[in-house]
Amino acid sequence: MTTVHNWNQQIIDEFRANKGIVGGPFTGATMLLLHHKGAKSSTERVNPLVYYQEEGSEVMYVFGSKGGAPENPDWYYNLKANPDVTLEVGTETFDATAEVITGPERDRIYEANAKLRSAFAQYQANTKRKIPVIALRRK
Repeated sequence: MTTVHNWNQQIIDEFRANKGIVGGPFTGATMLLLHHKGAKSSTERVNPLVYYQEEGSEVMYVFGSKGGAPENPDWYYNLKANPDVTLEVGTETFDATAEVITGPERDRIYEANAKLRSAFAQYQANTKRKIPVIALRRK
């Protein structure tokens, strides 16, 4: 049985082996590895995430979709508690700050991403919660 941890580790290993490129269901997607600390444990965690970036902007956006599950992913709460993160993008590693985006800006970013990646439109349709949008800004 493949656990979420094993699934994520396979993606992380593929990401690092291929300079940030991941295949399978993530073929062609922009991916990053998000290093963050547990809200309660302060244990470092790493999550592979698809990100969206507007043309000409250095801000990267990630989405707490959890595949349209009824609850937010654990990493979302970790970022709220500890917004200082490290990102791996391609072959580059750098520090960033996470900020939850709300209101019309959140809606605009989510819609733009969902137009590029229809799965995100489906994730939102599958849940009653408003999927969080998190901006990642390089320090």
